[in-house]
Amino acid sequence: MTTTTSPPRATVRDWLGMSVLVLPALLASMDLSVLFMASPWISADLEPTASQHLWIMDIYGFMMAGLLITMGSVGDRIGRRRLLMLGAVAFGTASVVAALASSAEMLIAARALLGFGGATLAPSTLSLIRGMFLDENQRRTAVGIWTGAFTGGIAVGPIVGGFLLEHFHWGSVFLINVPVMILLLVAAPLIISESRDPEPGPFDVLGAVLSLAAVLPIIYGVKKIAESGAAWPSVAALLVGVVFAGAFVLRQRTASHPMIDVRLFARPAFSGSILVNAVVVFATAGMGLLAVTFMQTVLGLAPLTAALWMLPTVGGSFVGVAIASLLARTIRPATLVTGGLLISAGGFAVISLVTPDSPVGLLIAAYTTLTLGVGMTATIVTSLVLTTAPPERAGAASALAETSSEFGGALGIAVLGTIAGTSYRNAMAATPVPGADDTIGAAVAVAQDLPRAVAEPLLRQAFDAFTEGFALAALLGAAVLVLAAIGAGITLRRVTAE
Repeated sequence: MTTTTSPPRATVRDWLGMSVLVLPALLASMDLSVLFMASPWISADLEPTASQHLWIMDIYGFMMAGLLITMGSVGDRIGRRRLLMLGAVAFGTASVVAALASSAEMLIAARALLGFGGATLAPSTLSLIRGMFLDENQRRTAVGIWTGAFTGGIAVGPIVGGFLLEHFHWGSVFLINVPVMILLLVAAPLIISESRDPEPGPFDVLGAVLSLAAVLPIIYGVKKIAESGAAWPSVAALLVGVVFAGAFVLRQRTASHPMIDVRLFARPAFSGSILVNAVVVFATAGMGLLAVTFMQTVLGLAPLTAALWMLPTVGGSFVGVAIASLLARTIRPATLVTGGLLISAGGFAVISLVTPDSPVGLLIAAYTTLTLGVGMTATIVTSLVLTTAPPERAGAASALAETSSEFGGALGIAVLGTIAGTSYRNAMAATPVPGADDTIGAAVAVAQDLPRAVAEPLLRQAFDAFTEGFALAALLGAAVLVLAAIGAGITLRRVTAE
């Protein structure tokens, strides 16, 4: 008679380590959105152009997306805890530089450095959790907590920003990272065990170069196409990125010690989960910037008030995580993921109905519905990515999951933000006012210096123009999520509940 040995269960020390690992995951995703609330203040203080404004918002996510695969592979080799601590130093230092930025160019550069630091934090946390929790049920719970922190961080960012902006300079939204990084440096060596690939082989330098050469041109091309249409330099950059992406895949298929096992993408559970992960963060992050801007400008809410209104959206994310964790043992992933995506799409559809005269509760109810669906979806797909990959490649698999998240988030901010911004500028071009036809924040600032008889019509025009772009972006987000739901139902249809 054969007996099966159950995997060891996590100890109290493991759960304490889990509580520490949640913090960098929370901050890494918060920094995608923490500037949403500070956006009007940055516009007034640094006076960025519309293009610079979007770069300030999304260069962080794009840098992370370009470096995550490389950093995940590095962590597998030098130790994931060691990489986590190196990342804490880099992230804390870049946060101080960003807080002291005195120009748009300096802030863009600091955000890029933050992306470098974030790229070392994110894959380390998730891959360490993969090694700490060997029991399937405990791992699902741990991944659910991590997912709640990561997806909730996107919603928490504007809330934290709102509280800080009520009392401090906008640079304070970066300085909050510093004490958390110090805590991580102190606690990690005490309660988190080191983890690495026992037989990593030599580091694939060529693969790392090819991954950057693939991701960065694609990012640039997509962003420029979203900003100004399909001009030949943008299309050329996109094609260059695709060529390097093909070379990267070929390298990974032939290298003796590849950074990632591209054969994993032949598994529908893995490839479908990676794609869905990117889509939900694309929609959530892109809409987050627009929603917070709408609340502060069109609805005229103070930062603290807007932050308090955003609290239910965080709750929606955690409720979604709890629902997915509870039902995952008995309901197939395809059903849960498809359902979560359709719930989020419904939230987007309601957001498209919001007008300048709508109560703020309507926007928050719709946005909370959106985050509930995201919480359900992200929990399942993150768990599928981790359990599909072999344990020794946990860092690389985690990096792929994080790459899809960061790329999706930054792309969502760029694409949805550009669509809304273009719609706004086109609407304002009918009766242009110098300095007010580039961004809604600029229009509000200009109106403050005009006589009331001139300011009121200007603000009404600006509010209507921004709301029109806001609704257009929401409809696009809903369409993308519905298509993703159809794709998830197909790719995950054979995956069982366990």
